[in-house]
Amino acid sequence: MTKPEDKIIVALDTPSLEAAERLLKDLKGLISYYKIGFELFTAHGWRAVDLVRKYKGRIFLDLKLHDIPNTVAKTVAVVCEHEIEMVNMHALGGRAMMVEARKTVDQRVGTGKKRPLVIGVTILTSHAEEDLSRELGIVKPLREEVLSLAALVHEAGLNGVVSSPQETELLRQKFPDNFVIVTPGVRPEGSAKGDQKRTFTPRRALEAGADYLVIGRPITEASSPRHEADAIVASIQSS
Repeated sequence: MTKPEDKIIVALDTPSLEAAERLLKDLKGLISYYKIGFELFTAHGWRAVDLVRKYKGRIFLDLKLHDIPNTVAKTVAVVCEHEIEMVNMHALGGRAMMVEARKTVDQRVGTGKKRPLVIGVTILTSHAEEDLSRELGIVKPLREEVLSLAALVHEAGLNGVVSSPQETELLRQKFPDNFVIVTPGVRPEGSAKGDQKRTFTPRRALEAGADYLVIGRPITEASSPRHEADAIVASIQSS
């Protein structure tokens, strides 16, 4: 049975390798999964991955790939060589892009090398309903657009989606249990939302059906990251 703390992915959203290492040291033995996004990866590349490995951590490489199918497939091939646990791409990149990425990771099967989970990003948690039509030209209601993109991800053979906690219950009803749902926009009770517009508490997000919770600033900017992470784990113990 998965322990509550194994459902938490801490976002190492910092340009500083030293700051990332302080967090890794502080959270060692409690948190095992970490997200490396644009900021840290742009600053330090694979050194950031090596650092998380030094602390025996699992890695979600949050690059949100979005390009022509050939480029994404070749990029995923490079990612696979570093044997990370999870990588993502924008579902808005389309079926062909996602299928080529999935074919690339499927080539790992039988090689003895790790096959990462490949997941599709639906609609960013920084977007609200009104942003879709006004800024992005998407005419479907937000929940319908998320469901449509998730269906495209599933049809392409990817392992799951990144989606706001507010759509998690709907997604869990529509897709198989092994379709992974990674949920950002998770905020403990009383935490500031920041630029996240569609949020849930950790416990509520898990109850809705999320497999993993991506949590950044509430932990990483706390006066004691370990104390905050401990409190979040305690809040979801019985969920």
